[in-house]
Amino acid sequence: MRARIYRTEVALLDVVEGGAQTHASRPRLYLELELDGVTGFGEVAPQPVALNGDPGVDEVIVAAHRALARVREWAGREGVPPWWRVGVAVDGTPAARAAAALVEMALVDRELRATGRTLADLWPARHEVRTTATVSLLSSAPWRVSSGAARVRAKCAPGPLAPEALERLEALEVPVLLDYNATALDAEGVLDRVREVARRARIAALEQPFAPGNLAETARLAERLDEVGVAVSLDEGVRTLSDLRGAARYRAATVVCVKPARVGGLAQALSLIERARGLGLTPYLGGFFESPYARAVHRALVAHAVDEPSDVADVAVPGPPEAVAASGSVGLWPSPETLAGAGVLEA
Repeated sequence: MRARIYRTEVALLDVVEGGAQTHASRPRLYLELELDGVTGFGEVAPQPVALNGDPGVDEVIVAAHRALARVREWAGREGVPPWWRVGVAVDGTPAARAAAALVEMALVDRELRATGRTLADLWPARHEVRTTATVSLLSSAPWRVSSGAARVRAKCAPGPLAPEALERLEALEVPVLLDYNATALDAEGVLDRVREVARRARIAALEQPFAPGNLAETARLAERLDEVGVAVSLDEGVRTLSDLRGAARYRAATVVCVKPARVGGLAQALSLIERARGLGLTPYLGGFFESPYARAVHRALVAHAVDEPSDVADVAVPGPPEAVAASGSVGLWPSPETLAGAGVLEA
C-alpha cells in the first residue's frame, strides 16, 4: 500500500462573507492511495481552523494518518477493504469523520477503477441534479448565480440588511435559504429578518440559526416560523443519526443538510439521507467548497439519492482547471498542476 496526502490552499473567485467567517480561500486535502497496483483519489476541504464543531485542516491530517494506518492493517490482514468500511470504523470525532471521508473516497475511486466501473454503476441516477448558489447578504461582493441554480443560499447575520442586499434579493428568481451559520442572537431578531426578506424573496428555509445542539431554542423558533410558512434547516447540527432523531423529536427542523465530510463519508451520508426521510425530514447534500473532483462524486450521490437542490455546483477559482477528464470511475482526476503545486505528506 502506498499513500500520499497533498495539501493545497486555493483562492475563491467569489469571496463569501458569512456570519462566523469570510470564505476567501480554502484548504484542500487530496489523498492518492495505491493498493495492489491500482490508484484512487480522495478529497476533502476542511475548515482552516476548527469552527462550530467542524475540525481544522491540521486536525484532519492527523486523523487521516490514523485512518490510513487502519487501512494498512486491514489490507495486510484481509486484503483490500471494502470502501464503505472506513466510515463505519471511525472513532466519532469530527476530525476522524472528515478523515474517513477522505480515505473512503479514494477507496471508492480505486475500487471502481479496479473493476472497470463508474459512479453511475455504483449509484444509478434516479433524480435530476439541482444545484444551489452561495452568496452573501453581508457584503457588496458580486453574486454569481448561474441560470441553472434552483436555490440560493444567502449568508446572513444578526442586524438589519443593507438596502443593496435587499435589492439583490428582489432580483432573485429562485427561493432563498437564509444561512445564519449559528450566529443568531435571539428569536425576535431572526423573525424580524425573515419578515424583511419575505417581502422581497421566497424563503425556502432558515438554516442553523443557533449553535449546534441547541435544539430547545431552535424548536421554539421553528414553531413560530411555521406560522408564517418558513421551514428551519439544520446544517452544522447534523453529524449523526442521533442528531436527526433529536431534530425530529423536538420538531427543531424539517430540513437537514448532510455533508459527507462532516458525517464520515459517502456511505454514512447515504444512510443518513435515508434515515432522515424515515423521520419525516427533508435532506439535501451540502459541501465545503471542494474541487470539481469531489463535487463530481457528490453530484453522483445526489443523482442517486437526493431530490432537493444541493450544494454540488463547481466552485469558481482562478487559474488552471483543478481536475482533468479521465476514463471510468468519477470521470475526472485531480489535475497534475493542482498536485504539483501542493505540499506532499507521505502517509
